[in-house]
Amino acid sequence: MSWSKLKQQLESFLCPALIGKVEYTATSYRYSPDKAGHCYIAVDKKNVLNMSDATTLIRWYQTEMEIKNDPDLYIPITTQEIEAVRKGAKGPIPEDRLKIMARGRKISELAKELISAQSTLSKSNFTVEATKFLASSIEESLESNNILLNILALVDRRVGKKRIVNMKDTIKLKHPSVQYFYELRLSTF
Repeated sequence: MSWSKLKQQLESFLCPALIGKVEYTATSYRYSPDKAGHCYIAVDKKNVLNMSDATTLIRWYQTEMEIKNDPDLYIPITTQEIEAVRKGAKGPIPEDRLKIMARGRKISELAKELISAQSTLSKSNFTVEATKFLASSIEESLESNNILLNILALVDRRVGKKRIVNMKDTIKLKHPSVQYFYELRLSTF
């Protein structure tokens, strides 16, 4: 599918309050094979999510330690995760220490997922993921671990106010760029 048709279809699914506010733009270099194109999602004419460069207005995580030390990162710990740590330990461990260990393990897993998700954002991936978004259900896109699918679903008109408000807790576990677009969509109500 050509970029112009893909852009037209994506923009036709924007919620009415975001039409003209959120734009999809792409550039490519016809005679320069070593230069991949750039793809942006712009909000109010500012490039917010740049699919080819890590220098965006949204905070990009650089290392696993940065993620681990982020006090704003909300990580819920289940009793099953605490029990897994208890079973893996070779001796008695205080209950509060078990929670800290379980949180540390979960943060390490999430950090690796976040960094890998960030590294896959590029123009070619954008077209592939956008096409996948157009072909799949909105529920699949919202529940996906893919940053781009989450963003496209959050700005979609098929997602109503009730569903957006009910996502308050699950959105805290998503990438900061997904959280940004969640807040943007909340501001339209």
